[in-house]
Amino acid sequence: LNIEIYRIKLPGKPTNIGEGKPENQNHAIIFTRGEALQVIDMNQDNYLEEAFKMRNVLEEFESTKYGKSKPTILGLREHIFTGSVSSLAWFMSNQETSFVTIGQRVLANPLKVRFHYGHPDIFDRLFHITRGGISKASKTINLSEDIFSGFNSTMRGGNITHHEYMQVGKGRDVGMNQISSFEAKVANGNGEQTLSRDIYRLGRRFDFYRMLSFYFTTVGFYFSSMVTVLTVYVFLYGRLYLVLSGLEKSILLDPRIQENIEPLQNVLASQSVFQLGLLLVLPMVMEVGLEKGFRTALGEFIIMQLQLASVFFTFQLGTKTHYYGRTILHGGAKYIPTGRGFVVYHAKFAENYRMYSRSHFVKGLELLILLVVYLAYGRSYRTSSSLYLFVTFSIWFMVASWLFAPFIFNPSCFEWQKTVDDWTDWRKWMGNRGGIGMSGEQSWEAWWRSEQAHLRKTSVRALILEILMSLRFLIYQYGIVYHLKIARHSTSILVYGLSWLVMLTVLVVLKMVSIGRQKFGTDLQLMFRILKGILFLGFVTVMAVLFAIGGLTITDVLACTLGFLPTGWCILLIGQACAPMIERTMLWDSIQELGRAYDNIMGLILFLPIGFLSWFPFVSEFQTRLLFNQAFSRGLQISRILAGQKDIGEFE
Repeated sequence: LNIEIYRIKLPGKPTNIGEGKPENQNHAIIFTRGEALQVIDMNQDNYLEEAFKMRNVLEEFESTKYGKSKPTILGLREHIFTGSVSSLAWFMSNQETSFVTIGQRVLANPLKVRFHYGHPDIFDRLFHITRGGISKASKTINLSEDIFSGFNSTMRGGNITHHEYMQVGKGRDVGMNQISSFEAKVANGNGEQTLSRDIYRLGRRFDFYRMLSFYFTTVGFYFSSMVTVLTVYVFLYGRLYLVLSGLEKSILLDPRIQENIEPLQNVLASQSVFQLGLLLVLPMVMEVGLEKGFRTALGEFIIMQLQLASVFFTFQLGTKTHYYGRTILHGGAKYIPTGRGFVVYHAKFAENYRMYSRSHFVKGLELLILLVVYLAYGRSYRTSSSLYLFVTFSIWFMVASWLFAPFIFNPSCFEWQKTVDDWTDWRKWMGNRGGIGMSGEQSWEAWWRSEQAHLRKTSVRALILEILMSLRFLIYQYGIVYHLKIARHSTSILVYGLSWLVMLTVLVVLKMVSIGRQKFGTDLQLMFRILKGILFLGFVTVMAVLFAIGGLTITDVLACTLGFLPTGWCILLIGQACAPMIERTMLWDSIQELGRAYDNIMGLILFLPIGFLSWFPFVSEFQTRLLFNQAFSRGLQISRILAGQKDIGEFE
């Protein structure tokens, strides 16, 4: 028999109030009893021997040794039990362990800037139920709802402490895509925190030293990461200007500068070692050293480097920067479910492309083109190649990490049959036309539109800034066309004007092909093929005349490719930013087809190395040993053998 004791009335529709998790937490408080409240996440565990310590922990609420006021939140450490699943799980386990132990210990004392991070903290229930609850639940701005309860508790005179004599088990993400989704969610949340009133109020009320500690242990870390990546862009674009304008040549050939080249190389060589992100793993080494001994810590550090930990953390730097920067510029961050399941599976190439295309692959290819142009146009006058290497080594490492880390850490990525299946799935996904009810997983067109959703809801100021940032891609064409042999060292503005004429001609031809496909593609196949044949013959004729009479060379053709590809990408970005106006015209289909062409090119560039390495069976074996521990690798090999025998038996 069910008896209704009292009824709780929620304001408005439950799905439209705020973020789901904090709403549930604040609503659930009224059904709890007692003076203390422990919050446990779904991915956390507990141990019987640790539960016996709860009485001692609760006594801390009455302690006066932590400051002027009694504690209002008791922080506990965690034991990460998923570190043995794979190398990625081990990296995340070490990172998380260092944060929930040595990190939070220092945050609580002496810095006094520890907050609530969604861990198994124990709240003073009576303190928080009368001061707004244990979460803030406003849509979007309180995406990282847990830390706002710490902000709220601190602003209302609370005291947050950390205790390491009790721990709770926790399972962390174990797959590359899971980890990246989690990092994206946290970066989005920090972007929204940066825009919140809570950060502003705490910053205004803290003393100077506590304010600095508060900044660098919350949003300051993400802001510094974003500035680090922006510095790389500024550095390379500055170098691009120097090499294309001829200033670098005149500087390096100056006799007064020649005397200082050797000391410069020595300085660059010494500082380039520390650009691999090695300092980010220092807290892990310290924590493992404290708990297991520094010999063990040194050994684990070396093994982590051999398992490409630097590649992984450099890749996650790109994740943090992209999502934090986009949230700051456009807002509108959403909760990203990560699953937290015990999942180690092969992600298809199309899935990885959808997830990392705009956050890593586009930026990695942009930096790659910058490095290639800087190398190609400065080679003739550089007296030593080591200078270029020392200047750009860490950036080459970052480019390689951003482009290929998702595939290196993707199980069975270099198996030939998986590669063939991935290519088939990729081509099918790229060719599918979007429509009503089509999701981004089914069609490139639907995914492409969803990637621009933030541009349709942003402010006019953000759109103007997006367009201004897109103009940086025009510097390639402007600088390269004057270095072409066909230009004959001319500095006239007509050379740049003619390059735009060539660019517009290419776009018009692509538009004609697009219209031809729509008009003749289904019913008049012969007419469409004749149109493509005429265009191809015209292209061959023009190129032959330019080679024979105009002095065009193969080097010029390659240089034009480096110059015109960024220009086309600039046109595409501006078209996407101005989508509401362009959609009403005939140009929108051209913008969409241009986007499809660029995604095809980027996908092909990324897929070629994977296809090549898949020819060699030892690459897949090496990757399995790299990703998983020895026992798991041996089990995986046995399962493959058994699966192969089963297939043979069924065939017979």
